Order: sequence, then C-alpha cells, then structure tokens
Amino acid sequence: MSDKVQIKISKELFDKVKEKITGTSISTVEEYIELLLENEFPEETEYTKEEEELIRERLRRLGYIE
Repeated sequence: MSDKVQIKISKELFDKVKEKITGTSISTVEEYIELLLENEFPEETEYTKEEEELIRERLRRLGYIE
C-alpha cells in the first residue's frame, strides 16, 4: 500500500459521510473517500506490444477497424 497523507474536511461533511456508511461494508470515512477517489481516477491498464497487437487483430476481425 502506498504512503498516506492527511486531509481535512468539515466536521459537518464528515458526519454526513459517517451516517451514510452506517450499516454498510465500508467501515470508515477514510475508506469511503478512498473508494470514491479510486473510482474517479482509475488506474489505466498498460498493455505490452503483443497485447496491443492482439487487441487490434480482434477489433479488425470484428469489423471495428480496418
């Protein structure tokens, strides 16, 4: 896991999030915020040259590219 940094939000917003996650599988406000940010900024998949060529070939066979 990567290093963590501290952020500050208003107590009012913190309490709203805490109430929203009550009864869910999300156990902390921090976990909820991380989940939101991970969904907002997903990691891009990096393909090898061979994988890219396989994808291009599949797209050609499906008629999406020439």
